[in-house]
Amino acid sequence: MLYFLLDLLGALLDGSSTGLNTRKIDNNIELLKQEGWFKKIYEDEKYHRLFFTNRHIRAYLQSTFRVKKIIRNNSSQKKLLRLLDKQLH
Repeated sequence: MLYFLLDLLGALLDGSSTGLNTRKIDNNIELLKQEGWFKKIYEDEKYHRLFFTNRHIRAYLQSTFRVKKIIRNNSSQKKLLRLLDKQLH
């Protein structure tokens, strides 16, 4: 809950509530890349480009709260993979 509130407050103060915070997204991707299961997905050609160009994926990974949940929770990891697959089509 605290991470969610901090994310929200940070977005409001940065003025980025209407846009994407590239630095934050890239930092969150770096956090995820420390996980072996994510590193395999990240390096997979069919998904790799989505992490840079797809607005839905980048917006999804902008939340530090969500990223920490993805790291801890197997069902959140599967949800991310489903989102990636959906964005391929």
